[in-house]
Amino acid sequence: MKVAAMLTQLTIRNFAIVDALDIELDTGMTVISGETGAGKSIMLDALGLCLGDRADCDSVLKDADRAELTASFDIRELPAAMLWLHEHELDSDPQECQLRRIITREGRSRSYINGHPAPLTLLRELGQYLVDIHGQHEHQRLLKKDYHRVLLDGFGGHTELAEQVRRHFHKWRRLNTEWLELTQISDERNARIQLLSYQIEELNQLALQSGELEQLEQEQQLLEHAGSLLTTGHELMQLSSDAEGENCQSMLQHCLQLLDQLQRQDTRMQQAGEMFNTALIQIDEASREIRHFLDSIEINPERQLEVEARLSAIYDVARKHRLLPEQLAEFHQTLQQELDGLTGSDEVLAQLERDVMSAREDYLTTAAELSEARQRCAGTLDLQVDQQLHALGMPAAHFSACLTPLDAERYNANGLEDVEFLISTNEGQPARALARVASGGELSRISLAIQVITAQTSSTPTLVFDEVDVGIGGAVAEVVGRLLRDLGKQVQVLCVTHQPQVAAQGHQHLYVSKKGQHNGTHTRVQRLSKGQRIEEVARMLGGVDITRTSLTHAREMLSA
Repeated sequence: MKVAAMLTQLTIRNFAIVDALDIELDTGMTVISGETGAGKSIMLDALGLCLGDRADCDSVLKDADRAELTASFDIRELPAAMLWLHEHELDSDPQECQLRRIITREGRSRSYINGHPAPLTLLRELGQYLVDIHGQHEHQRLLKKDYHRVLLDGFGGHTELAEQVRRHFHKWRRLNTEWLELTQISDERNARIQLLSYQIEELNQLALQSGELEQLEQEQQLLEHAGSLLTTGHELMQLSSDAEGENCQSMLQHCLQLLDQLQRQDTRMQQAGEMFNTALIQIDEASREIRHFLDSIEINPERQLEVEARLSAIYDVARKHRLLPEQLAEFHQTLQQELDGLTGSDEVLAQLERDVMSAREDYLTTAAELSEARQRCAGTLDLQVDQQLHALGMPAAHFSACLTPLDAERYNANGLEDVEFLISTNEGQPARALARVASGGELSRISLAIQVITAQTSSTPTLVFDEVDVGIGGAVAEVVGRLLRDLGKQVQVLCVTHQPQVAAQGHQHLYVSKKGQHNGTHTRVQRLSKGQRIEEVARMLGGVDITRTSLTHAREMLSA
């Protein structure tokens, strides 16, 4: 046997009717048997919780505060799981992986991966690399077509390709929805563009320059009061510097002459003379400024009308947009930016349309590749399942994995075709849907055949079969046991069974029993020796009373 990656230990504390249980597991096929109600499925329930199943407070043993469950795996030969742990920074031990679950009496739950707290979603993700559980009601899932597709893709090794198809489809649909939403609002967008274009054209024609408003208002004030300004200015010139008559300059000159006479008698008035000279210079400069001002003023009724008309146009546009005149420039810029964004969205829309077509092409290309892969492996699955069905006592059965192409409008995340398993159980009978043809016993055998075949291509190192042999017996049960034993040469197989023919094929055998005590009923698990296995198989053959004949038969089955 070449099995290295496997479930090595399952530890259960205060769970259901189990107070304490430590189960060490080996490679190959491990059989789990025991009387009905002894708690065989409790082990699988505990394993399922370690793999992320939902829990409730009823799972906790009576009078206990919490249940603790731990599953340990050897992952040395499982690179996919090791990579997953490394990517999630949970690889504290490169050889072993430990999943732990704690469930409180109040119904709260905590989960851990290698001692690190982890949500249930991560337990489920990691669990897909470690264990695949086939329940006793697995055949009921066969009635759902979605499950058929999953099984076919798993058998053909197309799971990753199918996931790529799913991702491409969702990307295509998302981009297409965005494109449709943009095209649906194009009418509103065009109306807005027209309004913005009209408003911007009006502002463009106004062509208001930076600082123009303030300059116009100042000029309008000058033009409106030009007459009075000229009169006042000329009067000021006469008082300050015009010749003939008294003015500021002549008075200062007279003051300097008088001061000069004083300085001849007393030099202490020199500073006063300097001040008079400075005042005379400043009066002269002021006069030049007044003259320059008067030169710039003219009475120009035509220019005044032009300025007032320009200001009126500016004020009118501002009132139209309910703005202050000084806000027009910023408003103009805002409108232009919005228009640029809307007209630029035509390019966005065109690019988005190209993205939609590219995503659709990616989906169709990948989906076509998946369709070809499914077609190739469907025939192989048909042949192998038929062989198993014949071995399981259905010699006339014919299985068919049917692929039905979909119309373009029905393309979906699962690909370009529907996948459905069909069966014909009698010669000459057309293949029909499983639910319409197979009886309960036949459906159980069909399910078992498919499980065994698909498990052979599974990358999961541990396969659990929970009473999948219900409804069969005799030679067929022996065939099932051999199938599972052969499977155990490739992967670790755990099999809960009531069939002695299956139990006899195990590489090792665990016996589950329960015992009533003063504080309740508790489950125990015992690894059976060779002699104990003979007795257990004999019990499974003959019931409570073990006879010499049943012991002989059991011994023969085990030795075979």
